[in-house]
Amino acid sequence: MASIATAPRGGLLSVPAVAGIGYALSWAAGLSVPVPAAGFGASGSEIVRDYAGHGGALTVQFLLTEGLPAAGLALVPLALGRAARWSRAGRIAAGAGLVAAAISLAQFAIGLGLVAASSPGTAHGLLEALNRADGVKMLLLAAVGAAGALSGTLPRRLRHVGFALSVAIAGSGIGYALLLTGVATLAYVSLPLLILFVAGSGIALGRTGR
Repeated sequence: MASIATAPRGGLLSVPAVAGIGYALSWAAGLSVPVPAAGFGASGSEIVRDYAGHGGALTVQFLLTEGLPAAGLALVPLALGRAARWSRAGRIAAGAGLVAAAISLAQFAIGLGLVAASSPGTAHGLLEALNRADGVKMLLLAAVGAAGALSGTLPRRLRHVGFALSVAIAGSGIGYALLLTGVATLAYVSLPLLILFVAGSGIALGRTGR
């Protein structure tokens, strides 16, 4: 019988579970911050005008939706890869998650630049870069969802969520990468699926001690 000192830490206090729950809580808090949202077609002058006076709130939202969630995007897919014994699906999930986390951190930096921008041209360029980076990140997360579902490490219900996520977020990713408003609205479906998948996977992996 393993001693308490040598037994693996599992449950809700495990690293994957804390990362997954933290990811969900951070996004929930970020979405509750009241800030203006500039659409794909907004001009630089409109962006500067709409964001004026909201610098503090925007900074907080970028931290909660891009900066802090990067930890969950890295740690949960890494746990998936480890649980899958670094199979092909596990390596894809881990690798795509790490790159997505790096992009999320870059988006946080871009967001800080956007908050400080006073030139319409700069603001427009930064917002476009932010949205296109979001598209690339979504396509990587589609790979995480599909690979996680195929890895054999998750409960059946989460495998279904992973497959649904891969389809929905790939569509919204194309929309954001190409700045196509109609397709990008799939984010209203893919974001809840992403939060559920990351949080659920972290908790599931934590409970099994993987």
